Amino acid sequence: MFRALIVFLGLLLLVPQGAFAQAQGLFDGPRGQLAAAGWAGFRDLHFLADSLGALLLATVLGALIGYHPMTTRTVDTLREADLPKVYILYAFVGAVIGVTVREFGMVIGVVVFGIGGLIRFRTDTGSARDTGRLIIVTLSGLIAGLGLPHFAVVTTAFAFVLIFLFDQRPYCRVKVSELPQGRVAESAAAYRAILEQKGCKIVGERKSFNKDRVEFVFRLPRASARDQIHTDLCAIAPEFRGEIDWEVE
Repeated sequence: MFRALIVFLGLLLLVPQGAFAQAQGLFDGPRGQLAAAGWAGFRDLHFLADSLGALLLATVLGALIGYHPMTTRTVDTLREADLPKVYILYAFVGAVIGVTVREFGMVIGVVVFGIGGLIRFRTDTGSARDTGRLIIVTLSGLIAGLGLPHFAVVTTAFAFVLIFLFDQRPYCRVKVSELPQGRVAESAAAYRAILEQKGCKIVGERKSFNKDRVEFVFRLPRASARDQIHTDLCAIAPEFRGEIDWEVE
């Protein structure tokens, strides 16, 4: 370890001084006020198209990882089922930070990370999804304050569409306990049949034979309400019936 430190210090001595000046220049902020586009930025169609393309690319790349074909094989909790949406939101946040840093320099990146630390340690949102939304609205406000109202509008509109698409079919978890003893497998099949009949997409199922319990993680269909599905589940045959407990993302 000490030898590696000596080698590193030796390499630093061999680096030209100009390289240090250039590296420090990455974080040198402009003197005076930042050059902001202001409301005239809405006429900059090239920037609007370029930034929108960056947001779309980040969303697609995040979706490729989040909705990997192997993901559904390991989902057994509501939190794991909701993670792909979180990946997409965070990829979107990264793209927004990248575009902002490109416009105003690395100093803005340091400011953004400082805000992120404040959100992380001083705000209790309860879930990673809500934290992602909190970061998005904070970035939108920051971008508007930096004099890029056109990019703030693009960011907010893009996030609005993403949230609308995500919440059309929310993930739910149904835990059915106190099942008839010795009939857990049959009861699970009966409940699963009702959910599939109502158009729910089941992504996770866990049976507990020693506790006479079964849990389903699924996505609600667009045209169905949770109350209607709950009524149908409660109408199951008495020989398969258990106590139902819901959890919605």
